[in-house]
Amino acid sequence: MKINKYLILILSTLVTKFGYAQSGGTTPPPNEAIDGRIGNIITTAVPFLLISPDARAGAMGETGVATLPDVNATHWNPSKLAFLTDKYGFSASYSPWLQRLVPDINMAYLNGFFRLDERNVIGGSLRYFSYGDIQLTDGTGTQIGLYNPNELAIDASLARSFGENFSLGTALRFVFSNISNNGIVDGSQNRAATGLAADISAYYKSDRRPMFGKEATLAAGLNISNIGTKMSYSDNAPGIFMPTNLRLGGASTIHLDEYSDFTVSLDINKLLVPSEPNSTKSVPAGIFGSFNDAQGGFSEELQEIIYSTGLEYWYNKQFALRAGYFYENPNKGNRSYLTLGAGLKYNIVNIDFSYVLANQQRSPMANTLRFSLSLNFGESGAAK
Repeated sequence: MKINKYLILILSTLVTKFGYAQSGGTTPPPNEAIDGRIGNIITTAVPFLLISPDARAGAMGETGVATLPDVNATHWNPSKLAFLTDKYGFSASYSPWLQRLVPDINMAYLNGFFRLDERNVIGGSLRYFSYGDIQLTDGTGTQIGLYNPNELAIDASLARSFGENFSLGTALRFVFSNISNNGIVDGSQNRAATGLAADISAYYKSDRRPMFGKEATLAAGLNISNIGTKMSYSDNAPGIFMPTNLRLGGASTIHLDEYSDFTVSLDINKLLVPSEPNSTKSVPAGIFGSFNDAQGGFSEELQEIIYSTGLEYWYNKQFALRAGYFYENPNKGNRSYLTLGAGLKYNIVNIDFSYVLANQQRSPMANTLRFSLSLNFGESGAAK
């Protein structure tokens, strides 16, 4: 992918805009983000932190704050780790990203957990986002080398259950963003940016609840993620907010019979950052002010809410079919698409994949694939 070196340096301050090649162009339009958003979007640093990393949640419309726990709960709701029924487990996920536009952007995600005792579980993850190889050129078009901008996040999480139904969790995160190739713009030396962030989460579930004449597990979850420092790509550049995000949702799993379980889930999301680009507010002021700072007032605040819903059917706890729908207002990103996927479990091994079914002409998310492989070991040690 060819792109002028000066554009790469500008990306270090714009951060979220990258990689669009529509209509044969090689430079991104001003309102295209790496997570597929288009339009009057709220810009943040490191938006890759909001990309769904695993195939199960990706197939369920990108819902996960209240679904039944799995090893990838660290991303969706760390508190869910407390209700995992295995001693320890690992997961690896991979997704080629925006493949309809450019061929070499991808994200990899490694995750694991370990149960300390009946109540406490720790977890960790590594997320790596690669923008692919970029051919640098000078002002005359002469090639001067390749550059591979990339970003990563390393997490450590802790979850604790309080009885049979409720848990709290937190995650600490180190973020590294290297997208500037250390050039000089307006006399200022660009550099990689680093930041620290934390998640605060809660999870509640209630088993054996009657629903449609069957027993069901009802659950609700909350996760405020990426509460962290601002990030800067040069000594003279202003700090850019991390994508602090409020995720709230519920899920119901109906146990149809001894072989079949059916789950319905709903998540809502809202970024807790200023609507105004390049805001100089502090991080706490930006979070609390994000509920009433839209120029269009309350109606525009409502447009900033993202809705996603998912369905999951398990047969004999071995084979799963999934579907979902993701909706974002056209004025605030315009990501709207169906998701499909399946899962297979054999002994300790889970294999999952997902597919984004979107408009081929309008959505850069079209044909996005995710793949996940997880392993779970040990006897049940969950809270009783």
